[in-house]
Amino acid sequence: MPQKTKHTPMMEQYLAIKAQYQDAFLFYRLGDFYEMFYDDAIKASQILEVTLTSRNKNADDPIPMCGVPYHAARGYIDTLIEKGYKVALCEQVEDPKTAKGMVKREVVQLITPGTVMDAKGLEAKNNNYLTALATDGQQYSLAYADLTTGELKCTLLSDFEDVINELSLLQTKEVVVHSDFEVAQQNIIKQRLNCMISYDDQVAENATFQFLTQNIAHNLMKDSLKILLNYLNVTQKRTLDHLQRAEEYTIDHFLKLDHYSKRNLELTESIRGESKKGTMLWLLDETKTAMGGRLLKQWIDRPLIQKKKIENRQQIVQNLLNHFFERMDLNEALTKVYDLERLAGRVAFGNVNGRDLIQLKTSLNQVPYLIEILSLMNDGELDQILTELDPVSEVVEKIEAAISEDAPLAIKDGGVIKDGYHETLDQYRDAMRNGKTWIAQLEAEEREKTGIKTLKVGYNRVFGYYIEITKANLVNLPEGTYERKQTLANAERFITPELKEKETLILEAEEKSMDLEYQLFLEVREVVKQYIDRLQKLAKTIAAVDVMQSFATVSEKYHFVKPEMTDTEQVIELIDGRHPVVEKVLGQQSYVPNSVVMDKATSMLLITGPNMSGKSTYMRQLALTVILAQMGCFVPASKAKLLIFDQIFTRIGAADDLISGQSTFMVEMMEANQALMHGTPNSLILFDEIGRGTATYDGMALAEAIIEYIQQHVHAKTLFSTHYHELTVLEDTLPALKNIHVGAVEEDGQVVFLHKIMEGPADKSYGIHVAKLAGLPDELLTRANTILTALEEKDQGPIIGKIDPVVIQKKEEYLIEEEQQLSLFGQLSVEEEAVVQALKQKNVMNMTPLQAMMFLSELQEQLKS
Repeated sequence: MPQKTKHTPMMEQYLAIKAQYQDAFLFYRLGDFYEMFYDDAIKASQILEVTLTSRNKNADDPIPMCGVPYHAARGYIDTLIEKGYKVALCEQVEDPKTAKGMVKREVVQLITPGTVMDAKGLEAKNNNYLTALATDGQQYSLAYADLTTGELKCTLLSDFEDVINELSLLQTKEVVVHSDFEVAQQNIIKQRLNCMISYDDQVAENATFQFLTQNIAHNLMKDSLKILLNYLNVTQKRTLDHLQRAEEYTIDHFLKLDHYSKRNLELTESIRGESKKGTMLWLLDETKTAMGGRLLKQWIDRPLIQKKKIENRQQIVQNLLNHFFERMDLNEALTKVYDLERLAGRVAFGNVNGRDLIQLKTSLNQVPYLIEILSLMNDGELDQILTELDPVSEVVEKIEAAISEDAPLAIKDGGVIKDGYHETLDQYRDAMRNGKTWIAQLEAEEREKTGIKTLKVGYNRVFGYYIEITKANLVNLPEGTYERKQTLANAERFITPELKEKETLILEAEEKSMDLEYQLFLEVREVVKQYIDRLQKLAKTIAAVDVMQSFATVSEKYHFVKPEMTDTEQVIELIDGRHPVVEKVLGQQSYVPNSVVMDKATSMLLITGPNMSGKSTYMRQLALTVILAQMGCFVPASKAKLLIFDQIFTRIGAADDLISGQSTFMVEMMEANQALMHGTPNSLILFDEIGRGTATYDGMALAEAIIEYIQQHVHAKTLFSTHYHELTVLEDTLPALKNIHVGAVEEDGQVVFLHKIMEGPADKSYGIHVAKLAGLPDELLTRANTILTALEEKDQGPIIGKIDPVVIQKKEEYLIEEEQQLSLFGQLSVEEEAVVQALKQKNVMNMTPLQAMMFLSELQEQLKS
């Protein structure tokens, strides 16, 4: 980069500001554009697809430059943020008319992925969390905030894996740490979670920090909050009055699921496409408000473990189910409630407009209806909710009096404040309206006086008001009638003293009117700002009502039942249970329900049966039912009694962790170890095909040892599915283990899956039948059957490299049959021989699928010719 001494004062100013924001795109305001220079310009032109030009084009070292219009900047900023960049907004901070020399400029806001307040990528039903981490070498403190809603929470975590789980659960896009935070752990966060890492080393504690952290006693938690709040102050450069007092939470107070289990169970994101469809969130989301949608996701992420709280939610859901018509009225009222949390945040942040305030008033006007409806259906369970539904009538009255119903988006262009709200503003508006009426009358009078029907009175910003007469009509105008102002190609423009006087009155009224109206709007905003705390509490209550009506709607729609919860009995009694998401996709008529029954004496079900028969679905169905129940929702079954679990561990499906260089089997063992080390008698473990990632005997030995360890040391309720039929004999030696299998029948060589769980072990695995359903070649299937027969007859291990008479005989019979079949085609033609040679010479394993298809197509064409 050229030396500073070679630059103009403006570029000197730019470089000085840019030096403070090296990790961000600097949007430098010049007139109606935000300009970028040097590397910012080169990168931004590629990402935003805008034209790259240069400053000082004739110089030896022209400066790369690009820009975006000020009025359209939001879209460009959103694009950069979505791609994981930061944007520093640099504005003029003094009036150019009064400035001496260079107009002073400063960065007024640093927008980052974790601090977005208003963007197209900010989904209404998703939180946008900024997270901070601190550590003392023994444990970690994690603090997070959603700048759009004001939510502020913190917790202590015992190890780094817990940190990863929390960051994954929060789906945070940006993590703030001290610059000396361990680099290896920073890299893990970036790689595994695709998070931006930002830094803050300030140690200042101001009055705001003291207020927000007054309920937090632990020093390490205060450290993480300090990092978080300092970073927000530095980046946003304004008071954040909507931030709520920090709330401490403990992950052990909720049902724990690690990020692997969350992903396996597809709670909020589908494994296949990372979309909402096909997830439990997709099933449950019948919420009517944005804040209800966000709270629903939080409840899915953090199911309860306290029986009293679970049952309290269940009672409210039951109440809502019992009052169908009132619930319909409730839903209608909720649909008219806008996002109170984010509206309150916009008020405090200073980017609220007139339409936002009208939405706020509309939302608050629904609160009396909500109170009336809930009072009609209250049997005692809704008392607490009713006391928390605060209409905040002071805000309604203020907005009703001040803000126009059809207020524009812009707050500086007028039309926001109602007539009759402020006397002086009304006088200005009267002058504007009367002045414009006078102008219209003047035009009519002058046409009458001069007889020139095309005479018009117009206005432009340069010359103000004028009388315009075409040149063809100038002969009809007596000399000296008007004062000449401007000559055009086809017309002359004139002015009169009266017109000039009226122009001054009108323009002065317009300017003063807009300035006064803007100040009045700011005053209204400040009044509303005083009620942010009450608005946020109201939003939380309405969100909870919305989630529970969603539970009631889903429970009614899909015939869920209220489960009995126990924290004293080690039992699971799920009668005719269903996988709620699969049932929604297939339809209730097609889904085969299955029961899960485990009394105090049974802690493990060993599940055998063929692939595709429904073992994994059966296991997931239990986990989802437990999560639904501990959220306070009803469950998909005809009857349910469930132990309140503290943790769910899953190992379902195969997955590599390529970033960490870990194979499927390593990931499998690590996930199994989590359950073995941290499981308790109140935990639920779901292990699907443990041991399949290694050699048969290795896998079988590990599977048996894991089963025995769980039975002898962990005592958790466990569903363990396997293809190792040899393990079913463990029922004879482990009294708490019970064999069950998924039913299948074989008819005329075809397998039919019953998808029904039955007692006892499966008689065979039907693996070759499944392969046949998948369409594998008949030749391959015949060979597989031959090998399987040999293994079963000789009761021996893999026959690779071994000589067995039965196998040799089968092999010879197969080759003879193969030779006979080939002989039917006779001698190969020249073309066919060429194709065979081409096949022999080509290494298809080094070809891409597309290349293989093209090669096959060429061979086919050769045979046709």
